Amino acid sequence: MNWISLTSKAQVDTLKEKSFQIPQVIFKHSTRCSISSMVLNRLERSGVPDNGDFYYLDLIAHRDISNQLAEDFRVHHESPQVLVIRNGVCTYNESHMAITMNDISEQVA
Repeated sequence: MNWISLTSKAQVDTLKEKSFQIPQVIFKHSTRCSISSMVLNRLERSGVPDNGDFYYLDLIAHRDISNQLAEDFRVHHESPQVLVIRNGVCTYNESHMAITMNDISEQVA
């Protein structure tokens, strides 16, 4: 899986714009959480859909970006958490062990 590292607030604006052409998927990961590591491992072992860009956000290093995502997309912060952005809005979000690549694939289809 080829993650795009989400490391700046400017990238959030860019991915919002890109979401009008192709779905944008954001995985919010806490490097200190065993559940988050398990979910990340499960995602990385799954087949990745072709029709979406996949971003990885390290919550420990970039809490400010996580806060911006919560505000911009009106979602409650969770960790781990996946967001699917389409047409500038969050159309799907899930957290913890409920995160699966099958569900993400359905959302970006």
